[in-house]
Amino acid sequence: MKVLVIGNGGREHALAWKLVQSARVQTVYVAPGNGGTALDKRLHNLAITDPAALADFALAEKIALTVVGPEAPLAAGVVDTFRARGLRIFGPTKAAAQLESSKAFAKEFMKRHGIPTAGYETFSDPAAAHAYVMAKGAPIVIKADGLAAGKGVVVATTLDEAHQAIDWMLAGDDNKLGVQHNQGGARVVIEDFLEGEEASFIVVADGRNVVPLATSQDHKRLLDHDQGPNTGGMGAYSPAPVVTPNVHARVMHEIILPTLAGMAADGMPFTGFLYAGLMIDAQGQPRTVEFNCRMGDPETQPIMMRLKSDLFELLMHATDATLDKVELEWDRRTALGVVMAAHGYPLTPRKGDVITGIPAEADDAIVFHAGSTLADGQLRVSGGRVLCVTALGDSVKQAQARAYEMLRPIRFDGAQYRSDIGHRAIKR
Repeated sequence: MKVLVIGNGGREHALAWKLVQSARVQTVYVAPGNGGTALDKRLHNLAITDPAALADFALAEKIALTVVGPEAPLAAGVVDTFRARGLRIFGPTKAAAQLESSKAFAKEFMKRHGIPTAGYETFSDPAAAHAYVMAKGAPIVIKADGLAAGKGVVVATTLDEAHQAIDWMLAGDDNKLGVQHNQGGARVVIEDFLEGEEASFIVVADGRNVVPLATSQDHKRLLDHDQGPNTGGMGAYSPAPVVTPNVHARVMHEIILPTLAGMAADGMPFTGFLYAGLMIDAQGQPRTVEFNCRMGDPETQPIMMRLKSDLFELLMHATDATLDKVELEWDRRTALGVVMAAHGYPLTPRKGDVITGIPAEADDAIVFHAGSTLADGQLRVSGGRVLCVTALGDSVKQAQARAYEMLRPIRFDGAQYRSDIGHRAIKR
């Protein structure tokens, strides 16, 4: 069997790495891939990004399964394009992907279907947004209504931060966050600030049935002690101790199952990875911070390291709507990944720096690539988040120690990484 993975990030490297381990998989293509997938002799980079051209390739090469990694192709309708050609593809349709591509759509959906989330209002007029923030006070959360690679959220602890975020997202042409605005232009969703601990809850859905993946928790802030600007994620670990068995049951019954039922009722059955970003308060009540319509990055890397079941078989069941026949097996150990980011990330990442010292893959540790490219035999930085150094350990502390040991010899100018990934779990 041949498999195609669409995307070029750390998430796609991890998915391809896991898919090629299946006994039924002969070849995995990654389009367009990155430096890490180029270096892996088992994987094949494919320099195609256009959805129609990818569908042509899938037909010509008799691709058995296509897996979509990032949000942009989903929002652009790549699943619809493939399905129209009779191709098997795992991911939500363009309509269903609005759960991620439009924060306003997601909030209205949650309100309509009684899914717990923060109170909110939506604005396209900067003056009205500024007035709302003045009336509400800080802390408050400002979200761009569009795709922004995980950077379109500002948790403003002061009114000045909130006003600056509104100006970034709504006023003028200075779109510092790189937001892809939806039809109708720039909008923001302004939400009440929720107290608690964040966790990532990701499931595989086939439109009717659902299988939860291992829980995880990422670290959004750039700097140690959860300081600095929000990023796409500076590291993650799995499992997340904050998701107790009781919290897990509540998330399934109060958030995940009502979401899938609501999408079906609204005529948009959801097939794909559904990611609920949660805020869990001191009483164990989960609320939905956001939905993503794909695996998280960097959560995918530790989750894939812990998955003992065959990912290809899982996704074939998902595309056959037979997930009710699936039970997943997980490594009992903790997996932890540390992201190494480029100089200037998140606002102005510098490209072109040479990357050296990446250690060979081990049974308990691997370096997944994201913003890297291989040219003339030399690895160089090509994006904001460059690598995710991921390791297994019998405890969070041991997985943490192994990941940082693996990271130590890696070099590129201006490299940024946190030294405290996993601190919340260790504290617990």
